[in-house]
Amino acid sequence: MLTSARNQLDGIVTAVQRGAVNDEVDITLPGGEKIVAVLTHGSTESLGLAAGVPAFALIKASWIVLVTDASGVRLSARNQLPGTVDKVVTGAVNAEVQLKLDAGQVLAAIVTNESVSRLGLVAGQRASAIFKASSVIVGVKIP
Repeated sequence: MLTSARNQLDGIVTAVQRGAVNDEVDITLPGGEKIVAVLTHGSTESLGLAAGVPAFALIKASWIVLVTDASGVRLSARNQLPGTVDKVVTGAVNAEVQLKLDAGQVLAAIVTNESVSRLGLVAGQRASAIFKASSVIVGVKIP
């Protein structure tokens, strides 16, 4: 599938928890990382999401926040994926930072050049990608 979202991560649905308004869907990636998405009941049903179903998560690069030291901090964002900066491409105002997750998949994040400098984001630097469950778009492949 071609999409403008830089991050498309394939996985398996490992849990669906129905809520009062929305459903919470857990997608486990091949390396064991878990992505949590919040969807409407209608989306969960129309996509046929249930434990064991292959699915993918789309996360736009601009929806990802990078942190380099979250020790002693709790965040409301459910998705916190650790990795190592693989590459930084600097533009006029923003930079694209490629973060290689510990299991090998790569996420792209768009952050300001100021943030790159302030966080010391260079290849080899440890960082985590943070994004809210409501920022995850879930899809399934139609056979």
